[in-house]
Amino acid sequence: MRLSHFFYIILIFFSIISCSTSKEVVAQTSQKEMSTIEKLSSIKNVISVEKKSPINHFDEYYEIWFKQPIDHNNKSKGFFNQRVLLGFESYNLPVIVELEGYGINSKNAGELTAHYKVNELIIEHRYFNHSRPETIDWNTLTLENAAKDQNVIINVIRDTLFPKSKFITTGVSKGCQTTMAHRRFFPNAVDASVCYVGPLNYKREDSRVYNFLKTVASQEERDKVMAFQNLCFENKAELLQKMKDEALAKDMSWEFGVDKAIEYTILQYAFSFWQWGKSTDDIPTQNASITTIYEHLIEVSGYDFFEQKSVNKLQAYFWTALTQQGIYGYETAPFKSYLNTEAIYTFDWAFPENVAITYDLKPMQDIKQFLDTSAENMLFIYGEYDPWTALAVELNASAEQREVYKFVKPKGDHRTKIIHFSEKMQQSIYNIINGWLYN
Repeated sequence: MRLSHFFYIILIFFSIISCSTSKEVVAQTSQKEMSTIEKLSSIKNVISVEKKSPINHFDEYYEIWFKQPIDHNNKSKGFFNQRVLLGFESYNLPVIVELEGYGINSKNAGELTAHYKVNELIIEHRYFNHSRPETIDWNTLTLENAAKDQNVIINVIRDTLFPKSKFITTGVSKGCQTTMAHRRFFPNAVDASVCYVGPLNYKREDSRVYNFLKTVASQEERDKVMAFQNLCFENKAELLQKMKDEALAKDMSWEFGVDKAIEYTILQYAFSFWQWGKSTDDIPTQNASITTIYEHLIEVSGYDFFEQKSVNKLQAYFWTALTQQGIYGYETAPFKSYLNTEAIYTFDWAFPENVAITYDLKPMQDIKQFLDTSAENMLFIYGEYDPWTALAVELNASAEQREVYKFVKPKGDHRTKIIHFSEKMQQSIYNIINGWLYN
């Protein structure tokens, strides 16, 4: 072989190697330069991605729809589309995952996200708003299926965008329950969880609420609340007529009829009063007009929990509460002279039409067992005067060793956040979360 031929072959060999290497470099560079929306669109079960105008501190903002099984254990039942929002700041920053217990009603950054100026993922709960199939099989609305929805989304978003980031789940009220359930099914899916004002019921109608309403705040304040409820029952006929007039004017109706609606509204008053941190100074007294009494009653108790259109929107909440998560009832014994009964008023009427099943105690017991024995890196926030705090998570002696904490804001209500604590306590809470995010 001539020497010139030898060098020619060597030249071809290195050209091939160089070309192959160049293709790999181009492929890697192309992958790195994919935009966030391109990466999201490449996810297998993503139906659509739309880039929105950025809000808060985020550089980019996206609405994403995921295709999810109606039943993760039986995919032959079909699929539904689930709404997710992503506030994007940086691939290198932590991700706060807001697990909604209901639909997504706000795009704004949550407390933790705003505090740390990091990425945020908001996951709408199955079967709320538009995250639902055309026809709902209510038996597929379980804590397990919801947790699996959330886990699919968290895992694929982490793998696609944030493989090196810390993830913290958080949720408020029913979202807190959702966060607890997700951690129970997938204890190692995220690095930590911060839960706000969420109950852990031991029964469907947990009686701890009744004792709470008899002991919350001062005797003088409780007496004013009870006096107003008695005042309402004494004027029930006039208040009932007011409600009938309002129903006619606003096209309202009630599953159990307007006569029962006024009773439920009066019974709900004490719970709502303390839940939303109302002032006893604003409670009408004996000299008040019927109009004043009625307006105050509705201001506190509202129509939203019982009126038919509202119940339809909250049907998924009532289903879960009555089958797995629990709720509360209304103790009638203090008002026996008006109601002629001491039976607990329940929410049985809130089941979907022609559907009702027995309450399953096991899911909440499983969550309690998880919190008592193996849960790690969880923090709970409650308000002292919030009736849901009667059903708050109870921590045992081993909790702190597993970095599970609970903070109760004195006189706080159902809107209690970290910012409502003293500066010293806020610092203590954030020191814990800092350790989870940055260690």
